Amino acid sequence: MAKVILTVDDSASVRQMVRFTLADAGYTVIEAVDGKDALSKLTSPVNLVITDLNMPNLDGIGLIRSVRTLPACKGIPIIMLTTESQEARKLEGKAAGATGWIVKPFATQQLLAVVKRVLG
Repeated sequence: MAKVILTVDDSASVRQMVRFTLADAGYTVIEAVDGKDALSKLTSPVNLVITDLNMPNLDGIGLIRSVRTLPACKGIPIIMLTTESQEARKLEGKAAGATGWIVKPFATQQLLAVVKRVLG
């Protein structure tokens, strides 16, 4: 059975690129436009969340904090996929519960390597 990945980004083109990359590798992809939308889609089980940092309504850090309070989602790996590369932002993400951090623009092979490593 294919692993399910929730990808969260307010940019349609980024969501599309991530979806194509992951779907081509055999993953099932669910898309959300921001953190609020993502939380509404966590009603069915997901194996991984890939989220942007800067989004309207609920940003990536807020999303991670919210996901980490949900009993069914505590162990889900969460990767930040963002243009932000400052160490302080990375530490903030890690403190919130992020598993990893990828800086945009990203290479598809880099994304797949991180996903495979995180999902085992």
